[in-house]
Amino acid sequence: MSLSQHCVTQCQRFGGAPCHRHIPLSKQRASGNARHREFGLSDVNKKGPVIAVDGPAASGKGTIARALAAHFRLPHMDTGMLYRAVALNLWRWGGDPAQEFEALRACDDLGFDAADPELRSEPVSKIASMISAYPSVRTALLKRQQDFAQQPGGAVLDGRDIGTVIAPDATVKLFVTASPEVRAERRLKELTGRGMNAHYEDVLADIRARDERDSGREFAPLKRAPDALMLDTSELGPDQAVAEALRLAEERLTAATS
Repeated sequence: MSLSQHCVTQCQRFGGAPCHRHIPLSKQRASGNARHREFGLSDVNKKGPVIAVDGPAASGKGTIARALAAHFRLPHMDTGMLYRAVALNLWRWGGDPAQEFEALRACDDLGFDAADPELRSEPVSKIASMISAYPSVRTALLKRQQDFAQQPGGAVLDGRDIGTVIAPDATVKLFVTASPEVRAERRLKELTGRGMNAHYEDVLADIRARDERDSGREFAPLKRAPDALMLDTSELGPDQAVAEALRLAEERLTAATS
């Protein structure tokens, strides 16, 4: 299964459990919006709309990006999976994630199955968070992400630097966030749902450490693009967050065509 196929067909709630293929909203608009959702959108640009969804860990950006891709019938890339694939290579080789040159070598062969549960394992997650700060690793994965964003027909990408580095000219940019405490609760639910033994205090500390690494790195840090629309999901359930993201995206797309 390809990365884009996996991301379009697998929709996870904020806590990580499978949800129904979105969205109640689509039933409300099914007849009037079917054509709009297919979105050839040559009137936005010849390549179609590019939707960039950025945000910190467990903010809900992945859920939102998958729902937007399904709604507008666009391919989706979870760019974090690329870094997880590099981390998985490194972990299987017994490489040292503290050595940038070893992390870079792990970028050479990224033939992986996006459904592989090891990609979501805690060791791989921790390594991915470390190696994603290396400029050489981010540069090595840059073209793959840009090529995906520039494909004919448009695309949806989510990550940390989509709207600032990968697709700075994206038609729609969303910056999805939530408080560290709420994000820790979501991640804890996801981990325990997978049968893992985790504690809230440890998860919260890890969330804060990842935020600091992501926002503090010199190369391609996590930050809101000046023209990105902010979406705080702290007080929103998955369906509410998706509905608000769709509203924001449709407003921006409508403005782009007018």
